[in-house]
Amino acid sequence: MEIIKTIWDFFQNQVLGMKWLNELIENMLLTFGLNVSGKIGGSVQFFLYDTIKIMMLLSVLILIISYIQSYFPPERSKRILSRFHGIGANIVAALLGTITPFCSCSSIPLFIGFTRAGLRLGVTFSFLISSPMVDLGSIVLLMSIFGWKVAITYVIVGLIIAIIGGALIEKLHLENQVEEYIRQGKSFNVLQEELHFKDRIRYAWEQMLITVKKVFSYVIIGVSIGAIIHNWIPENLIVNLLGSENPLGVVIATIAGVPIYADIFGTIPIAEALLLKGAQLGVVLSFMMGVTTLSLPSIIMLRKAVKPKLLVIFITICTVGIILVGYFFNAVQNIML
Repeated sequence: MEIIKTIWDFFQNQVLGMKWLNELIENMLLTFGLNVSGKIGGSVQFFLYDTIKIMMLLSVLILIISYIQSYFPPERSKRILSRFHGIGANIVAALLGTITPFCSCSSIPLFIGFTRAGLRLGVTFSFLISSPMVDLGSIVLLMSIFGWKVAITYVIVGLIIAIIGGALIEKLHLENQVEEYIRQGKSFNVLQEELHFKDRIRYAWEQMLITVKKVFSYVIIGVSIGAIIHNWIPENLIVNLLGSENPLGVVIATIAGVPIYADIFGTIPIAEALLLKGAQLGVVLSFMMGVTTLSLPSIIMLRKAVKPKLLVIFITICTVGIILVGYFFNAVQNIML
């Protein structure tokens, strides 16, 4: 067991956490005469370390995920989902959402395509909730900061929200709340050509480049905000606002994430900085879920596909679920402490 623990600690700290990279950057900055203990030097170190680490991990992860995704084009996903019924269909839809490395706005066109193809509304919403909130890449990135227990638990509760949320929408029979142009639209079943290994590698490489270019600006913004929080905002301010002394911290964090448009890769540096400053774990994770699932741009785009009643129900289910998850993680953290 001791050997396994040693191997895992090395993997956690040096492969995922890239502590060697942090030390390398620190030594480089010291060579240039920049004090990493100061605000400016600390900000530069945080920015360089987190940006390089996230982009390196992201590139590898997206390459792997995109290769897996090449086996699940939209038409095949539709056929897979159409084979399942009841809660099983919601589970499969939520799981399919985990292999789509998209932000919420990118997931909505797929949601529209699935709905237009005749899949049950609750099933398509399970996919819509899961896709931006949880993906395979987020597991590894979360592990690099919060550890494997938090990462796995985050993914599980995210899937639970997606499954329950979709099932609730299914029970409410809200098919008439989908915009008419979607319900009356036609779905064209395009046969997917059989891809060979080289084709899948080429597809994965292209998707990696597209995704990295797409999320790079959000990562830069997220890391910049994280650097400011980590080195310039007083710790007592974060603790008072988002620490254990404020019972509304989870609610504040969830609402604060709404105006921000980013995917999980852009929110992780902010979450890391908040956690290091004393914010509770549940508060930090609620903020991440709020950003990825309830961002204002995605809500505006979704409104073009569904009517106000369904949109309000979707927002309510996600908000309540995220807040409950936040308080759950806070309770677990308090017990562990």
